[in-house]
Amino acid sequence: MPSPSITHHSDPSGLIRYWVGRALLKLLGWKVEGQLPADKKFLMIGAHHTSNWDFPIGLATLYVFRLRISWVGKDTLFRWPFGSFMRWLGGIAVDRANPGGIAKQLAKQLADAERQVLLITPSGTRGRRDYWKSGFYRIAQAANVPIVCGSLDFPTRTARIGLALFPTGNIKADMDQIRAYYADTAGRHPDNATPIRLREEQEDSLPSADE
Repeated sequence: MPSPSITHHSDPSGLIRYWVGRALLKLLGWKVEGQLPADKKFLMIGAHHTSNWDFPIGLATLYVFRLRISWVGKDTLFRWPFGSFMRWLGGIAVDRANPGGIAKQLAKQLADAERQVLLITPSGTRGRRDYWKSGFYRIAQAANVPIVCGSLDFPTRTARIGLALFPTGNIKADMDQIRAYYADTAGRHPDNATPIRLREEQEDSLPSADE
C-alpha cells in the first residue's frame, strides 16, 4: 500500500491507529491515494455513501493519513451502549429535526477552532435521494475553510483524498468541480448513490448557516 502524503495537521499521536488502519485496508484489499491540504482546519466531504462498509473503510483511511476528525451522525447512533465509543471516535450527535441550528453551531465551532477537520457525508443517507444536503457548503463558507473531497471507489478498492477548494459563492461552478472529481468513482451500491447536485443550484443562492 503506498504511503499517503501527510502534512503538519495530521495527528502525531495516531501511530497505533495508523497501523490498525493499514492492516484493515490490506486485509480488505484496499489502497490509499492522495494528500491532505496544508490548512490546519477544513471541512471534508465523503462520497458516495451507499453502504455500511463506508464507515469502517473510511475510518481506516483516515487512520492511515493519521488524521483526527470530527464527524456528524444522527443522535440515535449515540445511544447506550455505543454512545461513548462513538464520541471517542470523534462523533458529534445531531438532531436532524433542526438542520439550520446544526449548521450554525458547526460553522462557529469550526471557525473558532485552531485545528479541526469536520467530516460530512452530503447525501445524508445510504439510500438514494434527489439532492445532496447543502449544509456542508454553508458551513465551509461561514467558517471560511476549504472543502476537501474524500472518496471510496469500490470498483477499484481505492480510498482517496484529493480536491480542495474554498467555496466561492458561485454554487454551480464549485459543484461542477466537485462533480468532476467524483465522476470516475462509485460506491458499493451505485444505484443507491444520490446525484451530486444541490437544490439551491437552481437559484444559485444558499441560505446562510444562521438560517
